Amino acid sequence: MRGERTGKIREKRVRVLKRKISSAAAAAILGLLLSACASPAAAENERAVSASSGQMDSAAGNTPAEPENGPSLSPDEAVSLSWPSMEPTHSLELRYAEQFSVDYYENGCALIEIQESGRYLTVPEGQEVPEGLPEDVTVIRQPLEHIYLAATSAMDLICALDGVDQVTLSGTDAGGWYIEEARAAMEDGRMAYAGKYNAPDYERILADGCDLAVESTMIFHSPEVKEQLERLDIPVLVERSSYESHPLGRMEWIRLYGVLLGKEELAEKRFAEETAALDGILNQESTGKTAAFFYINTNGAVNVRKPGDYVAKMIGMAGGTYVPSGSQGEENALSTMNMQMEAFYAAAKDADFLIYNSAIEGELASLDQLLEKSSLLKDFRAVKNGNVWCTGKNLFQETMGLGAMMQDLHRLFSQERPDPSQMTYLRHLE
Repeated sequence: MRGERTGKIREKRVRVLKRKISSAAAAAILGLLLSACASPAAAENERAVSASSGQMDSAAGNTPAEPENGPSLSPDEAVSLSWPSMEPTHSLELRYAEQFSVDYYENGCALIEIQESGRYLTVPEGQEVPEGLPEDVTVIRQPLEHIYLAATSAMDLICALDGVDQVTLSGTDAGGWYIEEARAAMEDGRMAYAGKYNAPDYERILADGCDLAVESTMIFHSPEVKEQLERLDIPVLVERSSYESHPLGRMEWIRLYGVLLGKEELAEKRFAEETAALDGILNQESTGKTAAFFYINTNGAVNVRKPGDYVAKMIGMAGGTYVPSGSQGEENALSTMNMQMEAFYAAAKDADFLIYNSAIEGELASLDQLLEKSSLLKDFRAVKNGNVWCTGKNLFQETMGLGAMMQDLHRLFSQERPDPSQMTYLRHLE
């Protein structure tokens, strides 16, 4: 494995060095190559060496070694690798996700299209890149063994596919991971910190033989980083799982990572298991219970989810009603909005449950800690009735945990006195 990795790193460096050769030097080298190819003696010598090599292999009972990129293609197969002549055989049928699509081709390639991010063609090991591929299609060669992951929401999906060891570089340091497998990989040295998305360690990324960089849409705020990675011949995939409006749409991105990692069967199994666990919960009739999901920032403003956000939808799908329900806030792409405490009090003081989002400002140890943030909170119905809960820090990194979160919410709304010991992501504040 070490020899293979070293070979890949060497190949990567050669490609980078080729780009750095000046046009004049490149022209000179090209001229020498052409003159060598044009020499009859050189051509004859090459044929003689080739024939001699073949005879020696035959005499020894050996088959000549195949090229590193797989067996030679017949003329018919070469025609099938012309992109204009290729047609998809079928497409991935998605249940909830709307931000990506996948089309499959006979030669094992798969075309992934991510809204507002781009198109990506996965090319299996040993397969040639189709000729005539449009310039806007990014080629991702498989297998992927050295991924630089700057999109934290993707880690849990990759973990579910037993693919942590394929992520060798992280855009988050060990202290920033709440996913145990990722933190353990960094502590063991199987995964290294390679800088944040906007300030990556290019030298380390190149030396590692990185074969794919997975970024969140934050990379669009630092376009020069994306351009530099691409100049180093590293494909950059910008994922948009966080833009899925349906909670299970986010989880369904495990099927996209199944395509990338060559683990589609496992992805289908994991996704089916998670959705099956929600049978009898999804879209059940409302219990009439209301819940507010919020946190208080350092300025004293209350940050809430917009009614169309996936958290608000999870509450509704689990049998509750999200509040505040009638305020959309200013028109923008953000899923949250800030309210003054007085406005939040007017909208949510009669809510049956308060759920404090601990993922941003840190977890709360007690109800008193929450009340210290505003004296108005003690007059909320949920506080008086002892129905205040908070999430754990790991909720938003564990994308595959959304199903368990919906089960927690269902217990909250359907049980007379929810049992804290049954909860996965919600903790009762006392």
